[in-house]
Amino acid sequence: MRAICVLMILLSVFLSGCVSSSAIGPQKFQLGELDTYWSEVSRAVKEGDFEAYSATCHKDGVLVAGTSKQCSPLSKALARWKKEFDDTNAGKRKSSVEFRFSQRLADETTAHETGIFLYTWSEGGGETRKEYIHFEALLLKQNGWKIMMEYQKSKATAQEWDALGKRN
Repeated sequence: MRAICVLMILLSVFLSGCVSSSAIGPQKFQLGELDTYWSEVSRAVKEGDFEAYSATCHKDGVLVAGTSKQCSPLSKALARWKKEFDDTNAGKRKSSVEFRFSQRLADETTAHETGIFLYTWSEGGGETRKEYIHFEALLLKQNGWKIMMEYQKSKATAQEWDALGKRN
């Protein structure tokens, strides 16, 4: 009887390990895909590629701007940001964005990412400016990952940015 109990315990541990491993595997895979998504967002901003940046946004996406206490469709935000993309593309402006994460949750078709982004820009060779923003992003995978909701929660500090470290 004791051998059966030990066998059952070992079987339970083995099976829980299998479930745990299969849960981690897809998560890691999805995070790799999401890393690719964020790299594309960064590339599009740096190159002023408005079409590519727009393609990372869901057509019904929402921007929540906590710093200005406003909410709007991402399509309206994109219309406001287009000039900055055009100026970057034309070499009149330098822009970049980097992301660091404090929490990343994902399955095969949904993701919720929390962290800080650093937006850096300068115009006409002038002073370089930096904005650190706490953000949350809700993404859906429909013909690739698309941001459904971008919540720019509040300003962050360089110290908070440094505390998150570089993402892998």
